[in-house]
Amino acid sequence: MVHRRAADLAQPADYVRELSAQLADMDFPVGDWLARHGLELARLQDPRLAVPVLLFRRMVSDALQACNEPALGLLLGQRLAVHSHGELGLAVQACASLRQLVELLENYIGLRTPLVSLRHEVRGAEVRIVLRERLVLGDIRRSVLESILLALKNMLDFVALGMQPVQQVSFPFEAPEYISLALDVFHCELSYRRNWCGLVVRLELFDRPLKRVDPDGFRAAARVCAREMDDLHESMATATRVRKLLLEKGTSGFPSLQVLARQLHLTPRTLHRFLVREGTSFRQITHSVRHALAVEHLQGGQLTVREIAQALGYSDVANFRRAFKRQGNAPPSSYRDQA
Repeated sequence: MVHRRAADLAQPADYVRELSAQLADMDFPVGDWLARHGLELARLQDPRLAVPVLLFRRMVSDALQACNEPALGLLLGQRLAVHSHGELGLAVQACASLRQLVELLENYIGLRTPLVSLRHEVRGAEVRIVLRERLVLGDIRRSVLESILLALKNMLDFVALGMQPVQQVSFPFEAPEYISLALDVFHCELSYRRNWCGLVVRLELFDRPLKRVDPDGFRAAARVCAREMDDLHESMATATRVRKLLLEKGTSGFPSLQVLARQLHLTPRTLHRFLVREGTSFRQITHSVRHALAVEHLQGGQLTVREIAQALGYSDVANFRRAFKRQGNAPPSSYRDQA
């Protein structure tokens, strides 16, 4: 299992919108839930919005605890029809075979979620579509994996039209108390406590021509997916480079957005666009880097809190304390005590 740096990943807001809609159907106070995490319904309508993975994880965890619905992942997965996956969904609908669909998802699932990756392997008369976690999901693991697996099965069922391609769904955790609901929504054999996570498809169906075939539509949608993936990689790389440059400056003063953009051979507007695409901003990265440097100094024990605040460019200690607690949910004194 490969775990990526969570701070460098972002979740497109489409699925946050779907989760909000599901919670609203359950008469859950969605506005309050979003506000607790610095969002609002109007902002979720922006198709370019992406939510940092750490924030997304907190939002899902909060929703699970507050709505007291352990099967929330299944309910969300039920909502994720093919058309809810943007350009990737259009390409899926035009696939010529299940193999083409699976290979498409292997290449471009990162456009829809950074939480998992896919690969397939042939084993005898079956094909395993294996889902791998890209980072530690913690207490939202079951809900996330259930929703993604159900969304994948919905795609396969949609394009295979009556062929019932999925024989079994494999889960890496214990069977839930709502097993009857899981059986009802998946409509196939469910296997728990396995050493892998994913779907089993019959090999004989893997290359069988599908009825909904649109070669021109597939090529056009796949080209858009490729461009979007290139943009995503570029923007993610840019955010990482910004973080690296700020960390290298240390406490010698952070450059402005304009200066840093010049260092990266970008215009300030282009740099801002790349960072927004990843679900972050120059300001958010600066706060994150300041917090990381402050933690280093606090644990080092060589500087006072006042000296750290001054070195990091805060106008006074009070502002530093507020910013530090807002960023890390703990006061500076907690790190000083550890040191």
